[in-house]
Amino acid sequence: MDSILSRDKLTLSETLKAYLELTKLRIVLLLCFTTVTTMIVAARGLPEFDTLVFTLFGGILAAGGSSALNQYLDRDMDAKMTRTARRPIPSGRISPINALMFGLMLVMWSVLVLVTLVNPLTGIVAFVGSLYYVVLYTMVLKRNTVVNILIGGGAGAFPVLVGWAAVQNSLSFEAFLLFAIIFYWTPPHSWALALLVNRDYAAANVPMMPVARGEQATRVQIVLYSIQLLLITLVPAAFGVFGWIYVVLATALGVGLVYKSIQLLYAQSKALARSTYKYSTAYLAFLFLVMMLDVLVLG
Repeated sequence: MDSILSRDKLTLSETLKAYLELTKLRIVLLLCFTTVTTMIVAARGLPEFDTLVFTLFGGILAAGGSSALNQYLDRDMDAKMTRTARRPIPSGRISPINALMFGLMLVMWSVLVLVTLVNPLTGIVAFVGSLYYVVLYTMVLKRNTVVNILIGGGAGAFPVLVGWAAVQNSLSFEAFLLFAIIFYWTPPHSWALALLVNRDYAAANVPMMPVARGEQATRVQIVLYSIQLLLITLVPAAFGVFGWIYVVLATALGVGLVYKSIQLLYAQSKALARSTYKYSTAYLAFLFLVMMLDVLVLG
């Protein structure tokens, strides 16, 4: 057998790569971008450099550690799914106990960094976010209910609360408006992916929307949540958080997502599901970039 499973030992570079995969670094970087943007919004300009650096460092540790713990808990499920079978634990590159210890260590370090170098509230928020993702979503919701993403999606929104707390040392109404945007973005984004890997989720007995309610019902929900998301993204502007630059560009991005979701509803193709998933990923990045641009230009 010539797969990586047959190797007794990995090289140092292979080991480092495996641990990096365990953190889902690409997703972590997107989350950190939302943190940076939120810090700029909270500061109404550029935040203090040391606060930015320490918050990002602690945020990367928290998100990476949570991802490792998620993969530790989901290792049996990942082994049954084609999309995830090559992850570090099911592929045999990292042992479950090492992944567990690595994840716990990163989360503990994140709390230490944020509490001591930023402020205690930021550390508490990051820790609660990790608990939300690992315990509420991964352990309780994911395997047991079709609303796993509807509720569990809040985990991906915690980085904005971390960013706000780092700058303001408090959590205001504006912070939760940004939280709500990611909360409502997560279902259509995740369901578009679920349409692509429906068989994988069925094989692993994960009650994602396409498995539990069917693909057509999922497409309808994607349209409905995309419309809700478009409306929710405009709420911060109504409260004076953003100006006309944000309103114009956020509306254009949101209309684009609604259009893609309606296309998906009627075309019902894997290609469009993939296109919608990719667009939704880019949508979030560009939406937060627009927030940053609006604040830096208009103040």
